[in-house]
Amino acid sequence: MPHSDQTSNSNWTILFICWLIAVISALGSLFFSEIMKFAPCVLCWYQRICLFPLALILTVGLFPFDKSVVKFALPLAIAGWFIALYHNLLYTGIIPESIQPCSQGVSCTEDYIKLFGIFTIPMLALMSFSTIAALLFLLKRRLSK
Repeated sequence: MPHSDQTSNSNWTILFICWLIAVISALGSLFFSEIMKFAPCVLCWYQRICLFPLALILTVGLFPFDKSVVKFALPLAIAGWFIALYHNLLYTGIIPESIQPCSQGVSCTEDYIKLFGIFTIPMLALMSFSTIAALLFLLKRRLSK
């Protein structure tokens, strides 16, 4: 297999992993709200605004592989990462409750689940956006060579 074929295959694989994480996260978000009946807070909705289009954009970039997908997907992943980081800081009490955006409706610090005793919904979102953003940065760097 020529070197360029191996490189393009590994680039496609990186994008596929990003897509897989985005789709699993979106389906998980829908599962929590529609099946488990956990009402999403304001920050959860903002994260969904970043996540759901990300799953669609990455799908379009996979078939056929389109390297320009990175310039559309990376800003959404970064925006979602900042919102998820803020949500985690709020959830853990590092940011005081007085500056919460969730003054009405569902609280942003509502404790719905703790998978394995540590993974909360805001933490899962932060992990997803972190992984997607890191992989997209890696892909951007590989494509710029």
